[in-house]
Amino acid sequence: MRLLHLLLAGVVLAGSASAAGAQTMSYAQAGALLAKSCGPDIGRFCSNVNLGGGALVGCMNQKLSQVSEACKRDYAIATASIAKRDAAQDSIAEVCSADTARLCPGMIPQDGNLLSCLLQATKVVSAACNQAITDAGYR
Repeated sequence: MRLLHLLLAGVVLAGSASAAGAQTMSYAQAGALLAKSCGPDIGRFCSNVNLGGGALVGCMNQKLSQVSEACKRDYAIATASIAKRDAAQDSIAEVCSADTARLCPGMIPQDGNLLSCLLQATKVVSAACNQAITDAGYR
């Protein structure tokens, strides 16, 4: 949850977005979901907490037993989805290494060209690599 504090900071700034149908939520979608269902609880329990440095996440975790049921549910959904997205982004080089070697020789991991190569080869990329690309939010 390396970016969860940014996610919750986005609660204050987020517009509305629908997370329906997504494999994982974007940070904006998660922020919008939390703004909708947790905004009043954040205002009630964490209004004096600075947004940066993870302090808001700490406050929400401490007060989770006191927030509304909708906030608890959506907080769990958003944090699980963001954790899944972060894990997919962290593991994509390993998960897609065989596809990269076979389909994109000479390209460097963490290079946008490598991702473009894998996306162009979607029909022949392994199912695990395709799922990692989707879960990472790259399509």
